[in-house]
Amino acid sequence: MARIRKRRMMNQINVVPYIDVMLVLLVIFMVTAPMTNPGVVDLPKAGSSNELKQVNTAMVLTIKLDKSIELEGKTLQKDELLFAIKNKLQREPTRPIVIAADKNVKYDEVISVMNLVKQSKAQKVGLYLNPSVK
Repeated sequence: MARIRKRRMMNQINVVPYIDVMLVLLVIFMVTAPMTNPGVVDLPKAGSSNELKQVNTAMVLTIKLDKSIELEGKTLQKDELLFAIKNKLQREPTRPIVIAADKNVKYDEVISVMNLVKQSKAQKVGLYLNPSVK
């Protein structure tokens, strides 16, 4: 009488061969990746040199330590400032305005000048960081 032996079901998987295969693939990719030549991309041009010459430069508004205000080198009072900015923006409405203030000027003075600039309906207003204004 032959005895039939039942096989026990194995509920675990041996992952060691899979780890070996993955390490070999990793080494292959690491060796071949630097050898591949990336494709050359022909990027479109942003514009011709004639168009680049017509780009507006920013209006520089300087606030000095003695609270005097200069617009592109001309000293102005606060009431004259709004009028001067509006006149310049009528000619070039998209021209940006940059406010450069001495580092010791109080923050509220810079904000009040910025409010004047905003009243002139300027589209782009920014702050110039780390100016060398004395």
